[in-house]
Amino acid sequence: MIRVLFGVVALSLAAFATPAAAGDLSGQFTVLEGKEKYTTVGGVTIKKSGGKTLVVLSDNFKFPGAPDPQLGFGNNGSYDTSTTFVKLTELEGKQTFELPANIDVANYNEFYVWCEKYSVPLSLAKLK
Repeated sequence: MIRVLFGVVALSLAAFATPAAAGDLSGQFTVLEGKEKYTTVGGVTIKKSGGKTLVVLSDNFKFPGAPDPQLGFGNNGSYDTSTTFVKLTELEGKQTFELPANIDVANYNEFYVWCEKYSVPLSLAKLK
């Protein structure tokens, strides 16, 4: 009986220990076909805080580098260049960026590392 009770308590606590709060979007970076040398590790979370929308790259984020990496959003494999909002200058570790108010993340299901110089996607995370 104690084991069952302990299991129920553990499962209940696990439900609250998720990295993203309700309403937040998050995803893990995946390898894009033909872009294996730009394999990005880690994830991204988009969350509301103090009336602002923040983009948070995870503690284990690691990008191998590229000529002009930028961050932005897209849908179903198509990058929206109007959402490019910041140049990626740090290639590793947790980073937080404020998203401009004109970008509505509800309109997108993907987050990109985008090469502005060559207009190509380097990595993406599907948002849920």
